[in-house]
Amino acid sequence: MGSAYLELLDWRRRVAELFAELRRRPADAAALAWFRAQKDLLFKQHPQSPIPAHERNEFCGLPYWAYDPAARVQASFTPLETEEPPPPPSEIAFRRIGTLRFELQGQPRTLGAFWIEGYAGGLFVPFKDKTSGQQTYGGGRYLLDTIKSADLGSEIQQDTVTLDFNYAYHPSCAYDPVWTCPLAPPDSRLDLSVHAGEKLSP
Repeated sequence: MGSAYLELLDWRRRVAELFAELRRRPADAAALAWFRAQKDLLFKQHPQSPIPAHERNEFCGLPYWAYDPAARVQASFTPLETEEPPPPPSEIAFRRIGTLRFELQGQPRTLGAFWIEGYAGGLFVPFKDKTSGQQTYGGGRYLLDTIKSADLGSEIQQDTVTLDFNYAYHPSCAYDPVWTCPLAPPDSRLDLSVHAGEKLSP
């Protein structure tokens, strides 16, 4: 069992290094292409890949939408006035801590901001949109999961968080049901089609 834990440790380290390097690069199409190529390589070769082992030899990369510069936004964070109680122990432990407000496709939008409970914690931003259950996984996609290093940056002085839908990704359970993943709650739905980030088929 020790080997599996070390594999997972290595996976998380490699993902963290990818996002750390990404934050040092310009926010452009070249950075996105670099990131996707590195991620696809991890998905094909790493023993902790969410792609089932018997499918990895034929795996040629995840399907993505083309780069959209308008899909990157700065979201203003508004904390909840009254803190939510922690979730029951039987549930995946995350709770809403506030709201992220931003503009996308020319309209004001909001998404819930959640905090993952447990040691260290982390910001978690899932979402559904009109592609969910059709062009993307029915349970939604993730924008941020900072406990797993999926983090594009924030500014504490301005109370803003960077959201880039070009990096929206599916939870591991979209590829293999052996994984257990938290899914986007009802107030994390956008009433539009977000044609950016990962999709289910080319």
